[in-house]
Amino acid sequence: MAVYKASEEGRQVRIMFQDEARFGRLPVIRSAWAPPGVRPNVKAAIEREFRYVYGAISPIEGELDWMTSEAMNTENMSRFLELVKNAHPDDHILMIVDGASSHKSAKLVVPENITLLGMPPYSPELNPVEHLWDHVREKGCANIFFNKLDAVVQKVNAELTLLASQAVTVASMFCWPWITVAI
Repeated sequence: MAVYKASEEGRQVRIMFQDEARFGRLPVIRSAWAPPGVRPNVKAAIEREFRYVYGAISPIEGELDWMTSEAMNTENMSRFLELVKNAHPDDHILMIVDGASSHKSAKLVVPENITLLGMPPYSPELNPVEHLWDHVREKGCANIFFNKLDAVVQKVNAELTLLASQAVTVASMFCWPWITVAI
């Protein structure tokens, strides 16, 4: 109901998909090209340090919003929603979220221009943000040894910044046919 009310008030409705991911010093080992007879070596260490990245995609507009955090909880989800609200103040945002407990908490602060809509349970393949995380891991973090957690965060932010500057690429990667048909 809130979405129709928003459009009646003259606000554009923006559809966004949201998710969180952990990025850390645990290595992302991928296959790599090497000349015949040469086995590539990748330095790796098993370190259990990580940060969470909250992300949201507007697949139709080809836009990304993200925030890095030390924990995934209701307070940080509220902060992320505030960040998205401020990034798109003239729109009413229909944000599609998964079933994480921080998305359902009674303590979650949802801004007036955002409506949360839950995805069907056990359906991560429907969320384009899941593929954003795959892309960032593949293009930004694969086969790289990070000495410090800050280096991981910088690399993830650099990859997201690069992708965010390419709206046409983002739309082509994440605006799937079922999304355009559904609206």
